[in-house]
Amino acid sequence: MSTLQCVHRNYVIVADVFEHPGIPTPWAAGCHITSPEGETTRRIALPVRYAFLSELGKAQHASIAHGKWLVDQYLDEGRELFRKSA
Repeated sequence: MSTLQCVHRNYVIVADVFEHPGIPTPWAAGCHITSPEGETTRRIALPVRYAFLSELGKAQHASIAHGKWLVDQYLDEGRELFRKSA
């Protein structure tokens, strides 16, 4: 399986999709985001209502779109994206 990724506002977004065979919507969408400084997020899943899709390509594209939205929220609205060390 190929991994879809893109660069958005200097942040690298990588789709992280898992297959759950045997269910009608087997693809669990999510992504990892890496900052220009090299800091990487944990896997961030789509909201539960939208997390499972029927096709791999759709799940990858939804993962990338969600990652772009998260980067925009982080840069424009100050939403926390990276975990702070305790």
